[in-house]
Amino acid sequence: MSKEKSLAEKMKLPWKKMPIAGIMFEPGSTVEYRTGEWRIEKKPAINQDKCIRCFICWIVCPDVSITRQPKPYKNYTESVEVDYYHCKGCGICAAECPVDAIEMVEESKVVP
Repeated sequence: MSKEKSLAEKMKLPWKKMPIAGIMFEPGSTVEYRTGEWRIEKKPAINQDKCIRCFICWIVCPDVSITRQPKPYKNYTESVEVDYYHCKGCGICAAECPVDAIEMVEESKVVP
């Protein structure tokens, strides 16, 4: 009965046994890593009243930190939220928002 090796065990190959070129032992995803701790000063806060649900922020976010939630808000069927566990605070979403519904706020400020 062979037990499947964990990713950590597979990564401990000596350099001579490593294959030429990179390989992936299993599909990777940054979902398991909380990269939001890398934020330095500011984080985005979305004003749901100003937001027109164009989803440009959702498209341009390099960290896939802007999420579309099936939470109705006023006349809209979806809400736009920020996943602060993965947001690095780059500000691209705020810069690209056509109606200035996203404001970069101090990290210490509580955002609902």
